[in-house]
Amino acid sequence: MTANRPVVLTIAGFDSSSGAGVTADIKTLAAHGCYGVAAITALTVQSSLGVRRVEVIPDLLKETLSELASDVQFAAVHIGMLGSGECANVVADFLTQNRPTNVILDPILRSTSGTALLDNAGISVLVERLISLSAVITPNLSEASVLTGLPVGNEEEMSLAAARLHEMGADAVIITGGHLDQPADLLSRSHKSGFDQQFFLAERIRSKSTHGTGCAFATSLACHLALGRDLVDATSLAKAFVREAIARAYTVGHGVGPINHMHLLETK
Repeated sequence: MTANRPVVLTIAGFDSSSGAGVTADIKTLAAHGCYGVAAITALTVQSSLGVRRVEVIPDLLKETLSELASDVQFAAVHIGMLGSGECANVVADFLTQNRPTNVILDPILRSTSGTALLDNAGISVLVERLISLSAVITPNLSEASVLTGLPVGNEEEMSLAAARLHEMGADAVIITGGHLDQPADLLSRSHKSGFDQQFFLAERIRSKSTHGTGCAFATSLACHLALGRDLVDATSLAKAFVREAIARAYTVGHGVGPINHMHLLETK
């Protein structure tokens, strides 16, 4: 008999190219041996060439979250694209009412092609409500800068931004620095006497297939926490998952292609 798999909820937008968003998240969840359920925040029209249109659906999001919460228990929750302040408040209300464990907040603000994926009202909800309701927040360099108001372009500035995010209510922070000359991610964890920080270094992989790396990292992290691993191990394993997903990607489309979310299920 197959053992029950942990149920992981992803709250994110629908990416029609499946490089990011809920369809990419479901692939990542399946590859990690978790059962994925999804609540869609927004529908997008996009391809590897960029995002063309975004339609937020807060009412449907609210109904979906309520229905899922009445039926299953979540071992982890991944939060990706929110799209608007209204959707962000729906998610904050859901977290407040249900208090799920292992909430991973990936504060997606812009697409790779530069399209805004969260309005100013939504950013305010991130800062005022969602950061403190999450177990881990995983901004990239530019997202950390927007949230904190600080410049974030090197390891020292990453450390200062993480400290500011702790002051804003974050329990644990992972600032992803894949765009640095020497790629490095910072894990910062708060405790009673302050916080401790650890950098994870990596080699750069030259590739045009990098769409969805942030989503994949945060979703992989949620999976490893749902499976009972500690945060340090989960961070290291999620980084390794994304690195291999880039290395083993294949060409899709004419622009920035997706990573290979399913590589864990493939033979080398």
